[in-house]
Amino acid sequence: MTLHREPMANVDHAWLRMDDPTSLMMITGVITFAEPLSYEQVCQVIEERLLTFDRFKQRVSMSHSSLASACWEDDPHFDMEEHLRRATLPAPGDQQSLEQLASRLMSIPLNPIRPLWQFHLIEDYQGGSALVARLHHCIADGLALVAVLLSLTDAAQSSPLASPPSAPSPPTPQGRLVRAVRTAQSLTNDIVHESLVAARDPRRVIDIARLGGAGVARLVQILLRTPDPQTLFKGPLGIAKQAAWSQPIALQDVKAVARVMGGTINDVLLTAVAGGLRSYMIQRGEPVDGLNFHAVIPVNLRPLDEPLTLGNKFGLVFLTLPIGIADPVERLEALKAHMDALKNSPEALAIFGLLNVVGMGPVEIENLLVTIFGTKATGVMTNVPGPREQLSLAGSPLRDVMFWVPQSGRVGLGVSIISYNGKVLVGVATDSGLVPDPESIVAGYEQSFAEMMALLSMVRADGQVAPEVAAAPARVARCQATTRSGSRCRNRALAGAAYCRVHTPAD
Repeated sequence: MTLHREPMANVDHAWLRMDDPTSLMMITGVITFAEPLSYEQVCQVIEERLLTFDRFKQRVSMSHSSLASACWEDDPHFDMEEHLRRATLPAPGDQQSLEQLASRLMSIPLNPIRPLWQFHLIEDYQGGSALVARLHHCIADGLALVAVLLSLTDAAQSSPLASPPSAPSPPTPQGRLVRAVRTAQSLTNDIVHESLVAARDPRRVIDIARLGGAGVARLVQILLRTPDPQTLFKGPLGIAKQAAWSQPIALQDVKAVARVMGGTINDVLLTAVAGGLRSYMIQRGEPVDGLNFHAVIPVNLRPLDEPLTLGNKFGLVFLTLPIGIADPVERLEALKAHMDALKNSPEALAIFGLLNVVGMGPVEIENLLVTIFGTKATGVMTNVPGPREQLSLAGSPLRDVMFWVPQSGRVGLGVSIISYNGKVLVGVATDSGLVPDPESIVAGYEQSFAEMMALLSMVRADGQVAPEVAAAPARVARCQATTRSGSRCRNRALAGAAYCRVHTPAD
């Protein structure tokens, strides 16, 4: 029997070879549903939609040559029961129980002799169901895989997507994939790319030899960069991982805070995450004064006007997180400055080129890349824009969606931000030996965002978030008055004013 084979792209091969028992290159997702789903229903959807993409019926065939890339080949023994399994949660079957299941599955590698994906269905979760999905990074990057999973869904009856008669999505898997990715990409101005645009023309992403002087110089800068400081988030990794996620917050509240504080949605969320990391370190008795460390952030390099395909087409940048700044306004200003410095940077292109080289080179080059990630950064942070509208799968509405990308380069901290249906969730995945309680980081993030929400009271005396807040581009600022000791007043000014309620220009 002759099996269909096709070579694996160099960049995809790089992610395959970075797999390690202590750092699995696997994207993990958790989707919860408002109504029960049966195994047979999910199985039918997978067969009719997911399996029409050949990649999900193909396994990896490794070459005996260390320099040769791997190949995709049809799995002659494909068995749906190996890829869709039933799971149950221990009592009381709450979110913590689901987090524990996701943590356990996040720590288990996929079967290398089968197609590199697997779903676990919990048929009775909080009156509905839950689905834990695991997909290897060599299949595609996060944006593509989220779009593939969303292609399994339909617009809910109440969703505007269900009604436009003029231009319905094509009734094909590729059509659903195009619809899903366009829906996701429509949020890029709100979430990911509103503050981070690495390449004006991603079509020029080819290989490291054609990066140009600026790209090569940037790559050299990364290689020579001082390693991140040693903190509780860094150290030898174990196999066990832990996952936790936040309660959803309204996207309109994030937008309101962003307008008041003078940043972007992305700035606000990352500032709150940095606040959560700061509070966790303080709880553990770790010094934070003046502390900065880096987060690796994926940057999409796909042209938004071209059809989405599988595979990895993204670069990486290193964002400085100002953990040492206690005040949320000052922390946002510092983070925004670091983020703005990355705009139009060739850094993402340079690392994409390096990944291309790694995928076709010897293991020594791969180890170099792992060293870059592991020493120059402390964590991986990603934003995945999801649909604005309510979706459903087999008639059951999607309640919440959460995904984690792998912690590339043997780092022990991963943070994921995803928006869906007007809500934002933040998830934290950690190495159990370094951070056994990521839920504490999540709690710190929620508290940090609550502190920023409190600043809205300076725009409205009653402290309520109102539509006019979102329409008013006010900015929180420091009071310009000088105290008797000669230092600057630490109070914040009213929106649009130069002085706080205590001081006046005469002061």
